[in-house]
Amino acid sequence: MSLLAVKAVSRDRDVTMDLAVAPGEVLAVLGPNGAGKSTLLDMISGLLRPDEGIITIGDRVLSDAATGEFVPAHRRRVAMLAQQALLFPHLSVEANVGFGPRSSGAGRAESREIARTWLREVDAEDLASRRPAQLSGGQAQRVAIARALACDPEVLLLDEPMSALDVSATPHVRRLLRKILREKQRTALLVTHDLLDALALADTAVVIEDGRVAEQGPVRRVLAAPRSRFGARIAGVNVIGGAVRRAEVLETGWGSEIYGIAEVAVSGPAVAVFNPTAVAVHAEPPHGSPRNVMAVTIASIDVHGHTVRVTGAENPDGSTGLAADITPAALADLDLVPGQRAYFVVKAQEVRLHAAG
Repeated sequence: MSLLAVKAVSRDRDVTMDLAVAPGEVLAVLGPNGAGKSTLLDMISGLLRPDEGIITIGDRVLSDAATGEFVPAHRRRVAMLAQQALLFPHLSVEANVGFGPRSSGAGRAESREIARTWLREVDAEDLASRRPAQLSGGQAQRVAIARALACDPEVLLLDEPMSALDVSATPHVRRLLRKILREKQRTALLVTHDLLDALALADTAVVIEDGRVAEQGPVRRVLAAPRSRFGARIAGVNVIGGAVRRAEVLETGWGSEIYGIAEVAVSGPAVAVFNPTAVAVHAEPPHGSPRNVMAVTIASIDVHGHTVRVTGAENPDGSTGLAADITPAALADLDLVPGQRAYFVVKAQEVRLHAAG
């Protein structure tokens, strides 16, 4: 069963979309610049009328080119959260959040109560009387989240909502979005270039290339075993799935433990993420007691300029094998060949643990 279904064409932009999002599901929309991601959001939000096809939310038709039916943006119950907060500069924070309910016919007192409720949800109630110019980037985006949700949308569109934030604000906003999307069972589309956003927030992912859906499926599968050009490019990291049962330790499905640093507190389903450049390769079990030692069978060795990519065989759960980037000199010293047993070592501080859908 899908809540949102899109089968639509924009001829001018050479975009043809065919996808569905289940109730309560978060879909990560990935793809290079100009691939058609913004066109997809514009068609769903009502900013662009498709030339062909139909868009529905549940049993409501938002757009049907065959009949000419087209619901205007303000009646769609679709909310957009963009890169910039785009708050009304002349209104207080509380009035910004209450603007949607007020525009939909709620009274002043009811709108104020709705605004206060959502400001509490995003931990921004103390900002109610401020004007947008008095807010930091992270505070403004939290208020923008509250404003979007105060409209009680059936579908939430997130257009790279953390790309304009500074490094210190991003983890807090990511944690806040995860809490709201999970606890409130919100149906959402998340357009992002950030691998961590997709892993932390989304259940499924779709890769758009040249105006078409090139790949779709569970987010971990798309990122761990990509089948599209962009999927392979964005997934140039090691991703290991499992669960966090105790602080900063991920237990894999095959009984191994991966030590890392959690960006935020995590428990339950999670992924360990680390760069191939952070992996040291040993032909024999390493001396000492490094925290993360992974025995692998070498599947392939590929030379790319001044770097050699050493890739292990598939993990026991069938996911893509781990990769390590080393120098040609290191490869010569190790004398590695495909089929040989080797040991990948990565420091705990190079591994990030993130909650996963």
